[in-house]
Amino acid sequence: MTKSISGYIIPTMKAKLLLYTKEIKGDEIVEIKIWQLPKTRQVKFSVVYIKSGKRLMGYDNAEGKGYHRHCGEKEETYHFENIWKLLEDFKSDLKRLRRRDWDED
Repeated sequence: MTKSISGYIIPTMKAKLLLYTKEIKGDEIVEIKIWQLPKTRQVKFSVVYIKSGKRLMGYDNAEGKGYHRHCGEKEETYHFENIWKLLEDFKSDLKRLRRRDWDED
């Protein structure tokens, strides 16, 4: 169940937060939020890489658009398999954008 406020679709059912992490390195941010929807096996997620205040890459299934991926200004469909694959895909894209692993600093 959702409701729309000022053009944003807001979930109204209580979801259980499964994972939240936010790491900041200088002007770079990686933030991961994953929720379990109640009484289902479905998840909602937002996984994002921000540099200098601008989202360079992200994966989510918000806004009623289904699973999708953002790369800069481009948005494309994302084939979600499971949380582990999602995090693996994000890590791979992050390494490609940064030209090094997140842990290499």
